[in-house]
Amino acid sequence: MINKKSKIYIAGHNGLVGSAILRKLKDKGYRNIIYKSKKQLDLKNQAKVLNFFKKHKLDFVFIAAAKVGGIFSNNKYKAEYIFDNLSIQSNLIHSAYLTGVKDLIFLGSSCVYPRNCKQPIKESYLLSGELEKTNDAYAVAKIAGIKMCESYNYQYKTNYKCLMPTNTFGPNDNYDSLNSHFFPALIKKSHQLKLNNKNELVIWGNGKAKREVIYVDDVADACLYFMKKKIKETIINIGTGNDYTIKEYANKILQQIVPNKKIFIKYEFKKPNGTPRKVLDISLAKMYGWRHKTKLKEAILKTYQSFINQK
Repeated sequence: MINKKSKIYIAGHNGLVGSAILRKLKDKGYRNIIYKSKKQLDLKNQAKVLNFFKKHKLDFVFIAAAKVGGIFSNNKYKAEYIFDNLSIQSNLIHSAYLTGVKDLIFLGSSCVYPRNCKQPIKESYLLSGELEKTNDAYAVAKIAGIKMCESYNYQYKTNYKCLMPTNTFGPNDNYDSLNSHFFPALIKKSHQLKLNNKNELVIWGNGKAKREVIYVDDVADACLYFMKKKIKETIINIGTGNDYTIKEYANKILQQIVPNKKIFIKYEFKKPNGTPRKVLDISLAKMYGWRHKTKLKEAILKTYQSFINQK
């Protein structure tokens, strides 16, 4: 069982989810936390990763390290997405096993599920249909990570759990115009409207695709919660159970960033919409007693404030 004296490693501590896990652990009084930057440890280098694990004799591992991005980036750099993610997660999971780490959390993604599967999406729908083409390389890599954890649990009796968070946003997100996910992109665009006193917001596609989002601090909370929890399943969906269209999210964000101003939404119909609808079935997480805590309005305001502060 994880405790305040446990030696904990966070892979990807500078990223969106990894930095939230680090904040959560520190807030809860954990002090024996180890993390390394990309320059300090190349997670794609198998030998260096294994040596790192041998040196530190870790007790618990959170794998939040991954190459991530939005539709444009995923679709353009498929080779990088599949190679980098396969390398990183394989090195980390196998090194954990070789050095006796029994408890590990691997962060997957809701994009591992088929493009047109039944909604809300249950964990059992994995590999039941065709993936979304725009991010299939990333999804296949993440599926391999899930299967690796399942296989190690089966053969080596490890306790490796895979959390599948829905679209995650919050402090320390990626706001790059081409490589970001839709939610931080909308926050950045709305902020630019405010600065430039414009009244037109441009969004990709027709705005009708439905998405579920979750605040990153809630994902971090789920990571610590399930690291402590004894469960029989390997895969658990992490979400809110609520979804809205991209247009609805745009309006909710605009209401918080540019209130009392009429903003017109322009659609770039030639840009991809992605999966038509994606909302997770979170009944398994609820059965184990976990629920998200942060309301969407509060999450938008906190994220926007962090966006302003990091500029």
